[in-house]
Amino acid sequence: MSRKRRPAPAETAVPAEQRSAREAEGLEALARQYPDEQEEILLDAAAVWSDAGQYDRALACYRQLLDGDCDQPDLIEAYRISTLWDAGRTGEAREAADRLRRGHPTDAGAWNTVAEMFESAGELHDAGDWFTAGITHLLGPTAPLTAAAVEDAADPGGIEMLAIGRHRVRRRLTQPHDELDRLADTLHENRPSLLRGPGTLDDLHAPEHLRAAESGDPEALQASIDRLTAELAARRAALSRPSMTCVLFWPEKEFSRLLATWPRFADDYGTEHREHIRGVEKSLRRLSEEGAVHLGIAQGDVADYERFTREERLSAEDEGARAEYAADLAARDRAQAWPPPRNGPCWCGSGRKYKKCCGNPAAT
Repeated sequence: MSRKRRPAPAETAVPAEQRSAREAEGLEALARQYPDEQEEILLDAAAVWSDAGQYDRALACYRQLLDGDCDQPDLIEAYRISTLWDAGRTGEAREAADRLRRGHPTDAGAWNTVAEMFESAGELHDAGDWFTAGITHLLGPTAPLTAAAVEDAADPGGIEMLAIGRHRVRRRLTQPHDELDRLADTLHENRPSLLRGPGTLDDLHAPEHLRAAESGDPEALQASIDRLTAELAARRAALSRPSMTCVLFWPEKEFSRLLATWPRFADDYGTEHREHIRGVEKSLRRLSEEGAVHLGIAQGDVADYERFTREERLSAEDEGARAEYAADLAARDRAQAWPPPRNGPCWCGSGRKYKKCCGNPAAT
């Protein structure tokens, strides 16, 4: 009878900092191996170095990107500023933030990253100032403060993120609602239900931390701080994560239910499940050839799709509704990146390696 090998002590005693350092070094090596994907990989490496507390290595990654031909210089500079602050170099961070602001960045993420840096440090007035300046700059100083004006702007999602962040800070400062706060309320109400959550924006941003501080209960205060920290971390993670363009895939049982419920979908997907699988792979390859990046496959479920269209007041038979559903699945982390590793299992669920299944050019 075979026995499992007992791990050597050294294998189980590697500190988390060392594991993070190894991961970051591996990512830097990967960036050198794949220069076309260097920006995304080095951003991941910088985040891992920061998590390990090795801020100089993180800053070096950002500097390497900024000294090259990066796609998002303002956002990367904002990440660098936030890392300077985390490293305790707050004077440098403030000076760099002032320079960035004088450059009038057009990336909402840059405004948001610096604003949240100040917010997480308790510099709430500075945070509110950055949120407000970002909205004014991106929306335009003369634009009406309406949801329609936001929708017509170049980056409506970015402006919404800034408006809601500003609302959060002003609630923490116990400041009265103004016109921008009312705009944030409207934008929140118009969000899809899965992103909106229960209650109003005031409910979500209720300043429990102030009540906890007044109560003198250290556990309640710590719970409030932990909640805010988790919220900011989630927002930063979402901001740094590249958006995914998803193609919707229906597993065989769901495919049968789909056509039974909406026979017209056969015009788009075909009547055979294998035909649908080939169509998904072809669509993704076409998108890739057209230059699209961060592609993925969102696996559909008929009952979930019906629930989604009902809550969002969409017609289930509209092609646009299926596209919104795919995007919603990606937002819920229910999508897988495409293509999978060539020697990994195929995305279609056949159990075969991708290179011998949908990844085989002859298969499509």
